[in-house]
Amino acid sequence: MSTDKTNAQLTYREAGVDIDAGNRAVDLMKKHVRATYRPEVLGDIGGFGGLFALNAGKYSQPVLVSGTDGVGTKLRVAFLLDRHDTIGQDAVAMCVNDILVQGAEPLFFLDYLAVGKLEPEKVAAIVSGVAKACKESGCALIGGETAEMAGFYPEGEYDIAGFAVGIVDKPKIITGDNIKPNDVLIGLPSSGLHSNGYSLVRKICFDVKKLSADQYIPELEKTLGEELLVPTKLYPKTCLPLINSFDIKGMVHITGGGFYDNIPRVLPKDCAVEIDVTNWPKPPIFDLLKEWGGVAWPEMYRTFNMGIGMILVVSADKADAVQQHLTERGEKSYIIGKVTAGNQSVTLKGGVFGG
Repeated sequence: MSTDKTNAQLTYREAGVDIDAGNRAVDLMKKHVRATYRPEVLGDIGGFGGLFALNAGKYSQPVLVSGTDGVGTKLRVAFLLDRHDTIGQDAVAMCVNDILVQGAEPLFFLDYLAVGKLEPEKVAAIVSGVAKACKESGCALIGGETAEMAGFYPEGEYDIAGFAVGIVDKPKIITGDNIKPNDVLIGLPSSGLHSNGYSLVRKICFDVKKLSADQYIPELEKTLGEELLVPTKLYPKTCLPLINSFDIKGMVHITGGGFYDNIPRVLPKDCAVEIDVTNWPKPPIFDLLKEWGGVAWPEMYRTFNMGIGMILVVSADKADAVQQHLTERGEKSYIIGKVTAGNQSVTLKGGVFGG
């Protein structure tokens, strides 16, 4: 009897792609996705494109603002802990916070999830995090792609990226053009590391200190993995009412590049910024990373958010009112610095920086 299998009828599943598992994943995520729908969403899950009826009636010159980002190597921590229900918020937050700084209200979001082997329950957990964050940000999750790429990703691993679209009236776009010396910087606290600097974080924690993700850290009052997986804070519901009520001259999302690289992006060419690093409390994870890795303070403030996730630039005479508005809505805020004459530089002072 011949054992030649060259003419065997192979299937897509035998090649590593399970269409039935993909369909089951879609069924599991449907309730999460539908929970994010705004009235403008047309149709349902399953179309070739997400439909969104743009209601631009309240805008004189509507402008769409788009942004895209991923989660980065923070995913490695999710793999270590086999926990996947929070990482979706990071994907959403990195996108909606970015478009927010130009004054845009997030309208809808799409995600791209690529996996080596599709596990419906894991995919549903990831997407549940995406959906929860979309709902909290006021935007609809109207589409996405789950790609099973056999042989491309190691077993149990995946990547996720997000894409957000928002809207702002052209006259109300926040550009930073009107920032002037003596304006003040109001910092809004971060929830922790957010989604930046994790290549350095992992090197310090796992290579240098040889810690395990499930190791309890007394200073953190939780395990290391729990701390590293705290999701990126969402700022739209906090900041959109401010944008509608006050003249917010500039906004900065503190991401990769920290203070030194992000703040100059909104400054006019003749302005600089001075920040007093003693003006807000730092989450303990930052001091631990500094100690464990022997990282220089300037490198810490260039790599991490150091406890400030969003910065608002306002006139000095409006600062009290803005902070009162935030306090009344349960949001902490800190006057962290001021605008000076200069050339788009950022100077840190106070504490370890002197001054």
